[in-house]
Amino acid sequence: MSKYDIIVLGSGPGGYVTAIRASQLGFKTAVIEKESLGGVCLNWGCIPTKALLKSAEVFNYLKHAEDYGLTVKEADKDFDAVVNRSRGVAEGMSKGVQFLMKKNKIDVIKGFGKLKSGKKVEVKDKDGKTKEYQADHIIVATGARSRELPSLPQDGEKVIGYREAMSLKKQPKKMIVVGSGAIGVEFAHFYNAMGTEVTIVEYLPNLVPLEDVDVSKEFQKSFKKAGIKVMTNASVESVDTSGKTVKAKVKTKKGEETIEADVVLSAVGIKTNIENIGLEDLGIKTEKDKITVNEWYQTNVPGYYAIGDVTPGAALAHVASAEGILCVEKIKGMKVEALDYGNIPGCTYASPEIASVGMTEKEAKEAGYELKIGKFPFSASGKASASGQKEGFIKVIYDAKYGEWLGCHMIGAGVTDMIAEAVLGRKLETTGHEVLKAVHPHPTMSEAVMEATAAAYDEVIHL
Repeated sequence: MSKYDIIVLGSGPGGYVTAIRASQLGFKTAVIEKESLGGVCLNWGCIPTKALLKSAEVFNYLKHAEDYGLTVKEADKDFDAVVNRSRGVAEGMSKGVQFLMKKNKIDVIKGFGKLKSGKKVEVKDKDGKTKEYQADHIIVATGARSRELPSLPQDGEKVIGYREAMSLKKQPKKMIVVGSGAIGVEFAHFYNAMGTEVTIVEYLPNLVPLEDVDVSKEFQKSFKKAGIKVMTNASVESVDTSGKTVKAKVKTKKGEETIEADVVLSAVGIKTNIENIGLEDLGIKTEKDKITVNEWYQTNVPGYYAIGDVTPGAALAHVASAEGILCVEKIKGMKVEALDYGNIPGCTYASPEIASVGMTEKEAKEAGYELKIGKFPFSASGKASASGQKEGFIKVIYDAKYGEWLGCHMIGAGVTDMIAEAVLGRKLETTGHEVLKAVHPHPTMSEAVMEATAAAYDEVIHL
């Protein structure tokens, strides 16, 4: 039986990063993966979706070339080529992870892993053969998949999840997207940009409902302007897939209506991959579809750990990576600081982009803070005007008493690359006054952070 210091079950952005950090710290490490290195994120999630969205962005530029004084004749898209480019990007990234595994001398064990007592993992390969491996520490990083609703069973053809949405053989003429979290709105934007007639159905009152309400309203206005039909306070009660098309019965406050489409994309959240991996046999505690862990990702059974989507933290790639690094550094005995889940940035890569960190205005008020709030619209930004991307704004929320940066909410072009300023500032406990007096470069989109802060402190110049 092969013996390791650390075995990681799953090779997504939580698993492979954990394994690399473990190897860097001198642990003999192995990763068990049943499919492709890089997991959902690299192969069917974060990376290939961004490739699709980039194609949509370029196509939009071509369609609006006249706005920039340019002439482009007969701009069109090749849907197959767009999808193939996305798959090629994903394959390249997965090969990159293979390289990192070799570079860091990490053993990659192919197959489905199941936890066993005595700090062992049984791995069944594609031929059904099993082999056991042992380690001092076993870390579960098996991630999650598209969640299915009873009223919306996925058949992979007419009712699909994100995985099928990424590799459709034929572009649908009409699509219904159920759910308006990041996955739902990103695909809604992509297919709409490609020319598909898109309807988005959201159960809650606003699109992207976890965002600050000002951002949600601006985003919804933008989607409607782009030609996407938006149905909020609505739910899909049932689907009929018996005909050539799919008919969805949608319940709204006004009653029920039937919408017809070629495809329904279910984007109503995720389901953790914790079935059949041996948790029950070992007595590892779970609650609400998540593995119960402490601040260092230890389960209730010594020697077994869990990170990423299978644990209660936010189901984001960068969270999984951070958790895995902390987990193995703690195992090593290093002095580490527990992750601050209140300072995790969230990003949505539709158009316009959304990025946020910290409290929304509503949350800050409910927490009892007296607030200083500033907003700066990109319509007043020189760089945004020059770029032809004046949609959106930056909103900052500060504690009036001490100047603590409570929250930052951005909507507009490129904001997912700008939110890190707020994350770092909050980590370093910076104040609104310090942000205001930190000279930002001009002309840039990012100077809007300073301008919004100036607005909060009644010192704004450009409004």
